Amino acid sequence: MSKTIKELIVREYRKRFDGVEGAVAVELRGLDALSTNRMRTHLRGKNVRVTVVKNSLAQRAFKGGRLEPLSDVFKGPTAVVYGVGPSVVDVAREVVKWAKDHDKNKEKYLFKGAVLEGVLYEGAAGVDKLSKMPTREEAVAQVVAIVLAPARKVVGVAVSPGRTLLGIVKEIQTRLEKGEAIAAKA
Repeated sequence: MSKTIKELIVREYRKRFDGVEGAVAVELRGLDALSTNRMRTHLRGKNVRVTVVKNSLAQRAFKGGRLEPLSDVFKGPTAVVYGVGPSVVDVAREVVKWAKDHDKNKEKYLFKGAVLEGVLYEGAAGVDKLSKMPTREEAVAQVVAIVLAPARKVVGVAVSPGRTLLGIVKEIQTRLEKGEAIAAKA
C-alpha cells in the first residue's frame, strides 16, 4: 500500500472517529457475511456503528486522541464499535447482549477492550464490567434520588400527623353515617 493511500485512510479514520469519546474493540472471528450484516443492521438501529480498521493506521489516527488507549489492544483483525449519540456504556451493553443472544460459539466474538474517558477496560472482563456500569443519565438519576431521599422523609414526617388526624375524622364520619354513637375514651 502506498504512502498516499495510507495517509488517505488515516485521514478517513480521523474524520470518522472525530468526536467519538469511547469505543469497544472487537474481533469478529469466523462470522459469515450474513451474520455480520445482521449484527451491523441491528446495531445501526441503535445508532451504533461498526468499523473494521487496519491496526497500524488506526493507531496513527488515534494518537493523541480520546481513543488512543485502544491502540494497546490492536492485534489481529479488529473492529471498532462506537456510538453516534449513545455512550460507550450503551455500546458495550448492546454488543455484549448481541453476542450472548446470537453467538452459539463464544469464540466468534472476542472482546479486546473498551475505552471510556481515557481509561482502557481490557479484555472481555473489562468490556463486561463497562456494560454493567450506569450511563451518565442513570448515574445522575441515582444521585438525584439520593439527594432527594432526606427531603422525602422530612415531608413524610411533617405530613404524618395530618394523615393520622384525617384517618380519625374519616372513621368518625363513617360511624356517624352508620348511626353508631361515638363516645370519648377516658
